[in-house]
Amino acid sequence: MKRQSIEFVEARKPIRERVTKFGGQPVWLTEAQWPLSAASGRPMRFICQIAVSPELFGATSARMAYVFMTDDEAYVDGTWEPDGGENAVILQPGSTALPVEPLTEGPTLYRMVKKFFRTQLVPEPCEFAVQGPVTQDPAYVPESVRAAWPPEQWEAYANALDGNKIGGTPIFVQGDEFPGPGSWQLLLELDSTGVPFFVNFGDAGVGYAFLSDDGGTGKFLWQSA
Repeated sequence: MKRQSIEFVEARKPIRERVTKFGGQPVWLTEAQWPLSAASGRPMRFICQIAVSPELFGATSARMAYVFMTDDEAYVDGTWEPDGGENAVILQPGSTALPVEPLTEGPTLYRMVKKFFRTQLVPEPCEFAVQGPVTQDPAYVPESVRAAWPPEQWEAYANALDGNKIGGTPIFVQGDEFPGPGSWQLLLELDSTGVPFFVNFGDAGVGYAFLSDDGGTGKFLWQSA
């Protein structure tokens, strides 16, 4: 499976193109479809948009994917679940059954920074372009097969799949967990310990976005250590 490794490049001005990026505001391909939290009814936080390139994903109807997750001051449960109503992968062109609003601006990624005359770190919005080489991941091997591997074989497999990436083969923190029946292709793997912004995937967690085999559905989940 082809993957693009993610190297974050801080944007000096807002990115207005339909390219892969993290933070800022989404650049919608069609109409704005900002998903709302099932618990609070408020807009979810925008994490990233991904250009669904044929090089990585083959022929698919989706051209752009937009990833969101609830991140309120008040604790909201279920952000890790693919169908918990607290995260979303919006595909365009396409439709969604999730509650959405036609917002062009909303909550976005931030990092915690020190400010003069402030004793605590404060959130600061941020935005990053993406660069990185396209390489080949090993094919997915089910957990039931990997369980019989010697430690050195498992370590080599895990090391080959490591890193933040677009596409490729997932390496799960816990057990194998796809977002539903059928075949799913990895859209994004994001390690919260290796990013230049704050994202709450639990304790040293990793987020996974997936694209259904027919390209019509996107799902998100995260696992933590």
